[in-house]
Amino acid sequence: MAHRSAHPAVPIALLVFGLVAILLLTIPTEDVQEPPGFMYGIVLDAGSSHTALYIYKWPADKLNGTGVVTQHTECHVKGEGISSYAGRQGAAGRSLEACLDQAVEDIPKERHPCTPVYLGATAGMRLLQISKPELSDQILQEVGHKIQSYPFSYQGATILSGKEEGAYGWVTVNYLSENFIKYGFVGSWLSAGRPTVGALDLGGASTQITFETKDKVEDEKDLKKLRLYGHDYSLYTHSFLCYGRDEFLKRLLAHILKSQGYPLSITHPCYPAGFNRTVKLNSTFSSPCTEQYNPSSYDPLASVTVTGSGQYQHCLGNVSEIFSFDSCPFSQCSFDKVFQPNVSGSFMAFSAFYYVHLSLQRTTGVTAQTPSQLENAAETQCGMTFNQLLLLDPKQRSRLQDNCASSVFVKTLMFRGYGFDEMSFPRVTFQKKAGDTSVGWALGYMLSLSSLLPAETVGLRKALTPGAWATLIFLSVLLLVGVLVFILLRSVNGKKKGGSDGTI
Repeated sequence: MAHRSAHPAVPIALLVFGLVAILLLTIPTEDVQEPPGFMYGIVLDAGSSHTALYIYKWPADKLNGTGVVTQHTECHVKGEGISSYAGRQGAAGRSLEACLDQAVEDIPKERHPCTPVYLGATAGMRLLQISKPELSDQILQEVGHKIQSYPFSYQGATILSGKEEGAYGWVTVNYLSENFIKYGFVGSWLSAGRPTVGALDLGGASTQITFETKDKVEDEKDLKKLRLYGHDYSLYTHSFLCYGRDEFLKRLLAHILKSQGYPLSITHPCYPAGFNRTVKLNSTFSSPCTEQYNPSSYDPLASVTVTGSGQYQHCLGNVSEIFSFDSCPFSQCSFDKVFQPNVSGSFMAFSAFYYVHLSLQRTTGVTAQTPSQLENAAETQCGMTFNQLLLLDPKQRSRLQDNCASSVFVKTLMFRGYGFDEMSFPRVTFQKKAGDTSVGWALGYMLSLSSLLPAETVGLRKALTPGAWATLIFLSVLLLVGVLVFILLRSVNGKKKGGSDGTI
């Protein structure tokens, strides 16, 4: 009779033992508390054309929140930016109520008192601060009082400089791209070891370019040094006031009015054929950005009729004249006598850059990934009539007349201004969000002001403690030894079985 091998219950017992040992690690003891939930932070992005409220969250047990801050919700304030309420007492504050009410609902009540709220105003308020500083101060006080009436921890309302706006946008882009740190196999956050990504931001009143560079920044005003996660970053960053999308469109119209002698009716080569509108002179010439085009005297309430002709080359010529490429006091410049080193690495273009790129795709069917594709798409779009554009993109009816001018502006800014070419432009991605988080300066602003970005290297454990890791390793080794013993016993039994096999 053949000998039986080891009982089959042995390996099953060993496997069960291993599984039970691992499961024991996850069972809370008397000293372990339930996870404490999330902390929250609010940033109000008070831009020139609108205000957006963003709520961010991170695990409450992470004192510096490294690598774990995500967007919870967002709310877009109805109406224009807070600077548009200049002279209308209380209106800027009241405009924020609906989104602040939403924040009260979106954040757990017990977290309200410890939720910081920041309001950062950008180029629209920078322009108002230049032209009417007393009104600018009044609006900041009004929105501050309104926010303080809510049960959050108010941290202030300020006007960001262009340099800050560019730097915070760069921080956001690279934080969301996990270019600073990444989560490692050993249970801690490690240096990602990846190159950073440049940030291209196009707002309503200004545009920013920010990227890491090894070249010498010849104008100290455009140099920003940061130390994050134990690494030093040397950034080139510049903000061009009056080159935001909305202010540029005003400047373009003012330039055309001036070049045609301020008549009561003008032809706009960037407006599509079949489109016309009546514009009050005050809406164009009231901005500090159009001062150089203003007539010596005019009736602010007078109107001018603007008729589109849809002529790409004439549009390109007028757009190019808004920029100054003539002289440069440095070794090289972008435009308007501003120093800029050569662009290097990859870039993320967001805000209005994304929407201009998207409108080109909707109306021409082209996803512009090279300079020639962008130029051809812009030319195609400029050649379309207003009715053709309306059929292709009916939801954007109120902005269709500006499509051509916006795309030609972006083309000129990217290629003649910033110096992107056939090699570097394909490395630009146009994005609205990274994951579930909107791309902009707001996240970088909150991370920096709330000390959620450490200057030194960090090593946060995301799951198990060192003791738990040691216990798990010990049990794993024990299980491995048990399996080896089992295999050895099976081998010995097999040899005995082979030696005693025979017939009766």
